[in-house]
Amino acid sequence: MGPALLAMRGVTRSFPGVKALRGVDFSVGAGEVVGLMGENGAGKSTLMKILAGVYRADAGEVVWEGRAVRFSSIQEAQRAGITLIFQELNNCPNLKALDNLFLGRELFRGRSPFLDRGRMRRKALELFDYLGLKLDLDVEVSRLSTAVQQMIEIAKALLTDVKLLVMDEPTSSLTHQETARLFRVIRELKSRGLSVVFISHKLEEVFEITDRIVVLRDGENAGELDPRSGTMDELITRMVGRALGSFAARAPSEAPRAEVLRVEGLGGPRVADVSFTLHRGEILGVAGLIGSGRTETARMLIGADRRTRGRVFLEGEEVHIGSPRDAVALGIAYVPEDRKVQALVLPMSVRENLTLSIHRLLLRLRTFLSARKENEVTDRYVSALSIKISSREQRVENLSGGNQQKVVIAKGLAIRPRILILDEPTRGIDVAAKAEVHRIVAALADEGVSILLISSELHEILALSDRVLVMHEGRVKGLLARAEATPEAIMSAALREPAPTAAS
Repeated sequence: MGPALLAMRGVTRSFPGVKALRGVDFSVGAGEVVGLMGENGAGKSTLMKILAGVYRADAGEVVWEGRAVRFSSIQEAQRAGITLIFQELNNCPNLKALDNLFLGRELFRGRSPFLDRGRMRRKALELFDYLGLKLDLDVEVSRLSTAVQQMIEIAKALLTDVKLLVMDEPTSSLTHQETARLFRVIRELKSRGLSVVFISHKLEEVFEITDRIVVLRDGENAGELDPRSGTMDELITRMVGRALGSFAARAPSEAPRAEVLRVEGLGGPRVADVSFTLHRGEILGVAGLIGSGRTETARMLIGADRRTRGRVFLEGEEVHIGSPRDAVALGIAYVPEDRKVQALVLPMSVRENLTLSIHRLLLRLRTFLSARKENEVTDRYVSALSIKISSREQRVENLSGGNQQKVVIAKGLAIRPRILILDEPTRGIDVAAKAEVHRIVAALADEGVSILLISSELHEILALSDRVLVMHEGRVKGLLARAEATPEAIMSAALREPAPTAAS
């Protein structure tokens, strides 16, 4: 490798009570794809935000194209050729997809003040076609899935005159199909001499797409790996400081189980005629590509989105769920895919977040919240899920991604659900936290909780599910028994071809 395009040396950064980075070194060569790895809280995002001008380093230097720099804003870094795709999405939900894409980069008709919307539309369609994404440019972003919103963020970056593209968890909501398309784009960028920093908790992806892997642990350098000769076990050991056994597949129960939920002909926007059953203590995996209708089905089921047809039966009796409040009252809990936007109030404490959905159960004299009951519930689930906090009053925004996700799951469990709907439960959390969430999900099913598991990670679906429901374009395309559920069978159904259907 020739002279580094980027060299960060001795970078240090502290926040109140936390030393996020301690003398970190990091470099990227021209046309190089570098993986930046570490557990949640290792300092990866902080390091990249210092590069992009979001934070200032307390010590150390950043050398860009051979010159020491200190960017004071994201815009300044972008003008230099550095674009960062944040893990937290930065779309404006009330604007259309086209307007989000060109926000701050609008194209005008010559020197007039009028937008050249025709040229913007053509460029957008060309870009999304390059990314392999079919999208209605006039739909509001708030109506799009998290995965599609993530692809819009990637498209935004490609509109700039970029030399170094930093991707922070770009595949966290993408299926294998969409990830393969993204990797094609990364390889194309690399062939044109562009550099990429790739941050991900999906280890197999990092080994597939990167030229070199840099590991951080507790804000310090923990070594490098060559993906061609290194192993996942070596990487995990560097990340967590110890060997970590992989999650073993959950053994399915052979005993017959009572039906808890039956959905017949559920339909509405982007969902048509969805039917399935869920049994006591069963994990029913829901697989499919972006736009398949998985999240939309879950949101209709809990009354968050309006359905136009269909019937729902709970333990044999038809129920009418018009709102999430109705779902909670019936013992149905939903853990959404975007914890920071849809599940948590980040400035509030762990206690406040965890008990937010059960205030009616914690009232004293029917009027006041019982502090004693709040504390008891918080302590119970913090202990049960091994949530690492300094106190009940710690603000959720200061927790690692894995512990934030556990708080969201605890919030759902606090209502003591019969049915737990998990939408991308391990999105954006590190390998150790992911294994812990898997163990929690399996234990809940063993205790009799019925679980609907929506995930874009096939290995997660295959390891945990008793049966797998496969969706495509809002319809059920296959229902596979555990023995029939293979990656090939799931992808076959997800790509329109009918898959074998097991008896429900």
